[in-house]
Amino acid sequence: MTKAVHFRPWCRRGVLWCLGMLLGAAVPVWATEVALAGIFPGKALLVINGGAPRLVAVGTQTPEGVKVIALDGESVSLLMDGRRQQLVLGQQSVRVESGASRTAVYLTADSQGQFHAPGSVNGIQMRFFVDTGASFVSLGRADALRAGISLTQAQPASLQTANGVVQAWRVKLDTVQVGDVTLRNVDGIVHGADMPFVLLGMSFLNRMEMRRDGNTMVLRQRY
Repeated sequence: MTKAVHFRPWCRRGVLWCLGMLLGAAVPVWATEVALAGIFPGKALLVINGGAPRLVAVGTQTPEGVKVIALDGESVSLLMDGRRQQLVLGQQSVRVESGASRTAVYLTADSQGQFHAPGSVNGIQMRFFVDTGASFVSLGRADALRAGISLTQAQPASLQTANGVVQAWRVKLDTVQVGDVTLRNVDGIVHGADMPFVLLGMSFLNRMEMRRDGNTMVLRQRY
């Protein structure tokens, strides 16, 4: 049973911080910090390692090794350290750490103490809201259709929400990705109505080590 959640508007402009990979026990340390400050026709306004904002055109690589691959609405796809990263305006900070035996994702709380993250379901970009009270990764109907999820063979379910009992379906999600962490075969719920976020519930979070330190939440993959 998924806990009722009161959503606030997500379209507040903000800055998404995405840091490159960090250390392992015997691995050299490297980190690149990139913030998306704005999007212009054919160019992204980036702040790299705390420097002055600069416009970087699609297809261009900066001296720090950050290449702009594509622009899509309020997001930009980058190639950093050989890995594709996505930055989204209006999200809170996300940092990805690697080079150790397990990958970790760092999320920074917004002004209301809530954690958000860009990611994907079945390879389709989504906006996540971290909700430890949700039993499953929960999608609205429109997001499920975008992710290619068929409901014809899905198991019907009923959910108790603030507006009463609503129709839903139990599904298996091929992949759920946040930062550089990708989990496969994740239990999910599709709501009959649309939702402003995908709830990142315990069917994903139970497979992570979770630690909160002030405004930072660390998700480290367990298996």
